[in-house]
Amino acid sequence: MSVGHTLLGLLETGPRHGYELKRAYDEQFAHDRPLHYGQVYATLARLLRNGLVAETGTEPGSGPERKSYAITDAGVTDVENWLATPEKPELYLQNTLYTKVVLALLSGRSATDVLDAQRAAHLKVMRELTKRKLNGDLADALICDHALFHLEADLRWLELTAARLGELAEEVRK
Repeated sequence: MSVGHTLLGLLETGPRHGYELKRAYDEQFAHDRPLHYGQVYATLARLLRNGLVAETGTEPGSGPERKSYAITDAGVTDVENWLATPEKPELYLQNTLYTKVVLALLSGRSATDVLDAQRAAHLKVMRELTKRKLNGDLADALICDHALFHLEADLRWLELTAARLGELAEEVRK
């Protein structure tokens, strides 16, 4: 996820301090990985340097003065372009799991054990996500569904690979 674009999008609702941006980001997007204050301020400095945000003033706080930031017209255009650009679909054409299966076959180890261990790990995470989804809000449900669909696709690949292990073993030993 682009932290810069996300902060710009949050600023479209109105000017905010870095602290307010961090809190809004964490509430909406950082379910498992909250944003660090240092990253917020470093990103704001870059956005300011690039003319995508402007300082709108400062207020005294309990610590240093709080700078308020607003999105510029260039920032709005940048967010619009980012939102209109599709994300590149991630292709897992040469992933680590495939490599482990082939190496297990080449070394005479059990590729079935590799697949079984991975299946167990996937199922464990899927159970955790399902529980989180049921106990969470709509944002949690949508995020968990996205992850669950990817894990389900991985499980289908694991099953297909398990069914083709004999054929794969012959090919990799040629």
